[in-house]
Amino acid sequence: MRLKRLLLIAPLAMIGTIAMALDLDSLWDFGNAALSEERFEQALATAQGDDALILQTQVARTLGLRGDFARARAILSAIEPKLAGSGAEVRVRHALEWGRTFASAAHPEGSTTSDSRAQARSAYLQAFELAKTERLDALAIDALHMLAFVDTLPVDQLKWGREALALSTHSSQPSAQKWEASLRNNIGMALHDLGRYDEALAEFQQAVSLRERGNDAEATRVAHWMVAWILRALKRPVEALAIQLRLEKECAAAGAPDPFVFEELETLYREGGDAARAEHYAALKNALPR
Repeated sequence: MRLKRLLLIAPLAMIGTIAMALDLDSLWDFGNAALSEERFEQALATAQGDDALILQTQVARTLGLRGDFARARAILSAIEPKLAGSGAEVRVRHALEWGRTFASAAHPEGSTTSDSRAQARSAYLQAFELAKTERLDALAIDALHMLAFVDTLPVDQLKWGREALALSTHSSQPSAQKWEASLRNNIGMALHDLGRYDEALAEFQQAVSLRERGNDAEATRVAHWMVAWILRALKRPVEALAIQLRLEKECAAAGAPDPFVFEELETLYREGGDAARAEHYAALKNALPR
């Protein structure tokens, strides 16, 4: 659950078009896909050419985020005859969204089949190759990032993450560079799953440094959570507890209590033998809306 939550941060936060013909970021409400769809539909009323096709790919994406993959594919299928006369960005985005209807964070765990994974892999690789050729670096990174939902073994996720990170750090495009923190987080997750905790900590710490240079408070708190989480795995509970208690206060001040913080505090206190404090945080976690 934590992995899927974090993997969503990057693609949703960096979907703006390279050519800046559209300000897609201003139309997305990352926590409200239905509202985002309304905004894209309104923008479509006056859009033409490639802009209209790009907006339609984003409408399809809002549907996919809500699990309506059939309707998303119907929209993308209707666009397909127009792809031959469209620009590279349209074709990359179409391939990306087609792939996301077959394998993505919106798919329940265990719901994908070998056929759906093959469909997704083909679409993501097509998107990557075209984006790389056309120097659409952020979209190329997005495609690599999505391949981790197809090849879910940690060793494969590490491979895709490192390839995407290399592209991000060597790109001169700000939209590509902004991926670095999220990619380091995902690499850290893969390293954790491989039991390489010290390496994972280094990646999570770099992600924190990058987040602290930005202005996304929630993403910064998540980055600190990851550091605390891996510190617990490294048997450093005192440091982990200090971070989680600080995050509890920060989340309360922001009016956004985090069930993952409560869950970690419950675990830390239970492992430390303080059953009363553990039950306190279990109750706080269970009291939050699901």
